[in-house]
Amino acid sequence: MYFKTKLFLLLAKLLNLKLSKSDLEVDPFKQFAKWFKVAKRIPFLAYPNAMTVATANKSAQPVGRVVLLKSYDEHGFVFFTNYKSAKGADLMANPQVSLSFYWPVLERQVRILGKAEQVPKQESDEYFNSRPRGSQVGAWASSQSEVVADRKTLESQYKTFEDKFKGQTVPRPPHWGGFRVVPESIEFWQGRLDRFHDRLRYVKSRNDWKIERLSP
Repeated sequence: MYFKTKLFLLLAKLLNLKLSKSDLEVDPFKQFAKWFKVAKRIPFLAYPNAMTVATANKSAQPVGRVVLLKSYDEHGFVFFTNYKSAKGADLMANPQVSLSFYWPVLERQVRILGKAEQVPKQESDEYFNSRPRGSQVGAWASSQSEVVADRKTLESQYKTFEDKFKGQTVPRPPHWGGFRVVPESIEFWQGRLDRFHDRLRYVKSRNDWKIERLSP
């Protein structure tokens, strides 16, 4: 614990790890871009674009899983999945969703609350066409989230579609595509010593964003 604290103090000194309203961009997407850029530069931080997507199923049971952010802009944050998967079914029934990023070495977290919507087909096509061929075949072969007998069955399904599309372009499955999470609030959390953290939240207010500080 001593060395962890000393390391954090060093990082805090070098990176000036604190957060105040005066540090923030007026636009939360620009603020996210600044933090995301720093996270991507950390050489030993695996998957800085990993985020937890939390949904609620028909029984109102919260369900979380980690997926990869693929793009973002002023309209929202985009990830791709099987629309018939558990998360896909949850979002079709209830578009309310939460996203969470955590970059431990920076003691930073971003939490996003909003609503998910399907991206246009063209956008899903463009991303699907950029994926490795094996991943494209896998999107056809996997009935994501459904119970399967064993690994052999999965491999057999993969082989079936691998043979089907041999020598031709793999088209995007109609049940596979992107969701864009349109945020209603975005919170930036900066860890501080003594658990006395900085928490600043952007809340959507008509066509503008209101910034408020939260108690740690």
